[in-house]
Amino acid sequence: MSDRLRLISHKLCPYVQRAVIALTEKGVAFERVDVDLANKPDWFLAISPLGRTPVLRVGDTAIFESAVILEYLEETQPRPLHPSSPLRRAEHRGWIEFGSTVLSDIAGLYSAPDEAAFRAKATQLEARFARLEACVMAAPWFDGEDFSLVDAVFGPVFRYFDVFDEIGDFRILAGKPKLLRWRWSLAARPSVKSAVSADYPALLRDFLNRRNSWISQLQSRAAA
Repeated sequence: MSDRLRLISHKLCPYVQRAVIALTEKGVAFERVDVDLANKPDWFLAISPLGRTPVLRVGDTAIFESAVILEYLEETQPRPLHPSSPLRRAEHRGWIEFGSTVLSDIAGLYSAPDEAAFRAKATQLEARFARLEACVMAAPWFDGEDFSLVDAVFGPVFRYFDVFDEIGDFRILAGKPKLLRWRWSLAARPSVKSAVSADYPALLRDFLNRRNSWISQLQSRAAA
């Protein structure tokens, strides 16, 4: 492909990380442009109908929504990250959607205003991960030896817990040995590691502090 790729990004966005991981795994050169989602520039709103990141600029064309971007990269770039079997691809797409639901639950967890709401979200997340534990191979990747888009989706999911674990033991991932093995494999993967900047943990902690939520209070207590 001759068109230059520009990925419009936000430093904390897990959906951006998916695209970065896929581009890196495929060895595709791209330019990353970060925007402030709290003060969205007009040029960004003009190309992002939903006002969200990521957006992939392919020449003069803008592609929005991470799932669409991932499928576009699969269709146009080398080193496929989907299985070759149509049935397995369909299964993987389902788990990618599952990953998006997990991210929504994580947002609910860090936004929960009080302990009761937080514990309810933690219980819901634990059930999601228990379902995932029953399906993942983690040998070392989701479906075995081949790194896939499902792995690209869950790398950013587990990254949240690197900070959450410093705040408290919420038992969300406890008793799930396959997820633990998968989590550490993902954490060591160069494409996953490089999908965020070195200041990501500090940025996430600052973001959590500004939520004025239950986890904000827990984080303040942990830091005291």
